[in-house]
Amino acid sequence: MVKSDLSPSAVTFRLVFREVELQKRCDRNRNRSKRRSIYCPKHGCYLDSVSQKHSLYVDRAEQLQERGLARRQALLAVAAHTTITLSGEWLEAFWCDECQSRHWYHVRRLENNHYEASIAPPELWQQAIGVIHPQGNPSVSEFTRKSSRRTTYQGVGDFSCLQ
Repeated sequence: MVKSDLSPSAVTFRLVFREVELQKRCDRNRNRSKRRSIYCPKHGCYLDSVSQKHSLYVDRAEQLQERGLARRQALLAVAAHTTITLSGEWLEAFWCDECQSRHWYHVRRLENNHYEASIAPPELWQQAIGVIHPQGNPSVSEFTRKSSRRTTYQGVGDFSCLQ
């Protein structure tokens, strides 16, 4: 039997120090992504995403000035590029557990991976990328739009001017 030179308090200190060291290593090696901290502005509960992100763009200097850019820099940016994609802002649909409904939110990324979500106003939809126009494609004729909604097809009989 080997006699240890360490006192019982020194042994417990070593064990506690070893556990703390292992915990730090586990935290350091954890590469799993953290859950985005986006909360409902009404209820304060966590929001679950139910759609893809739709990026926003601006095409007027006033829109850049509203976001904190100086007037001259905003005018130069719009003159150089017709549209500017906004980084850190997008539209996304979320599910709220409290009210059991889905709403579209305007999400802004703040510093330290914090997010600010507010209900998306209608004018933001015109600045979103990859969103369907609410009144349909403006380049499509009224006849084509009506024909696409019909459930029956009668061929030449659909043209009222030929009857």
